[in-house]
Amino acid sequence: MYINGEHFDNWMEKLSKKLTGIAKDLKSLINTNGVFDKDEKLLDNQDLCFMLYISRRTLLRYRTESGLSYMKCGQKIYYKAADVREFINRNGDYWDKKTFEDATKVGDGE
Repeated sequence: MYINGEHFDNWMEKLSKKLTGIAKDLKSLINTNGVFDKDEKLLDNQDLCFMLYISRRTLLRYRTESGLSYMKCGQKIYYKAADVREFINRNGDYWDKKTFEDATKVGDGE
C-alpha cells in the first residue's frame, strides 16, 4: 500500500489534534492537587466496576436508586473515593467494605 505525502500529512495532523486533546485531559487531572485531599482519589465507572465486581448497569442503579454521589465532567462520570466509601458503609456488607478498602489503599510512601 502506497501512502502519498498529502495523506500522511492529513493523518499526522489528525493524530496531533487527538494527542493534544488527551494532553489537556491529563493536565486537568494532574492539576487537582489543590482541589482534593492528598489521599483522595477520583474513580470513574470502569474503576468502580472492577473494584466492586459489579456491572455498569448495577452502578447506574446505585446512582439513581440508592443515592451514590457522583460528578459529571463532559460525558464522563467520576466518583470521589470518600463518597463511595460512605455509600458502601451505608449499604454494603463486610465483604463490600473490605474489597473497596483493599482496592483504594494509599501506599506507604511508594
